Amino acid sequence: MQRTRLVLSGLAITALLAMSACDSAESPAPVPSNTGPTTAAPTISANPAPDAATAKACDDIKKDIADNADKVGKAEKIGPPAGHIAVSAQWVAGSAAVIAHSIGANEQVSAAADKVQQEMAALSEAYNKSADAKPSKKKLEAAIKELTTACSAT
Repeated sequence: MQRTRLVLSGLAITALLAMSACDSAESPAPVPSNTGPTTAAPTISANPAPDAATAKACDDIKKDIADNADKVGKAEKIGPPAGHIAVSAQWVAGSAAVIAHSIGANEQVSAAADKVQQEMAALSEAYNKSADAKPSKKKLEAAIKELTTACSAT
C-alpha cells in the first residue's frame, strides 16, 4: 500500500513538473551579431530590476502554501486511521505544487522553495509512519519564513 502511494506520488510530482514546464512563455534572448559598431557593456546596478518570473513564482507559491494548509486542516479533521493517509497525500501534493511553481524563479527563491518542499515531504513521511502522528511543523514554518524573506528581496 505504501509503495503504491509512493509510486503514485512520484507520478503526480513528475506530471506537475512536466506541465509547469509547458507554461513557460519565455523565449530565448536573441544573439547579438558582431556586424555593427561596438558599444560599451551595460552597467549592472546594485538593485537589479525585479524578475517577473520570480515575482510570479513567489505569488504562486504563497497561494500554494495557503491552499495546502486549508486542505491539510480538512484532512486532519477526518481523524485516524484514514485521515493520516489523506493528510500525507495532501502534504505530497502541496510539496509538488511548490516545486512546480518555483521553476523559473531566481536562485534564492528556488533554494528556499526547495526547503519548503523538503519539509512538506518530511511531514508526509511522518504521517505515513503512524496514524496518530502529530509531527512538529516548526521546520516548515522556518522554511516558509526563509521563502518569504527571499521573495521580499526580489
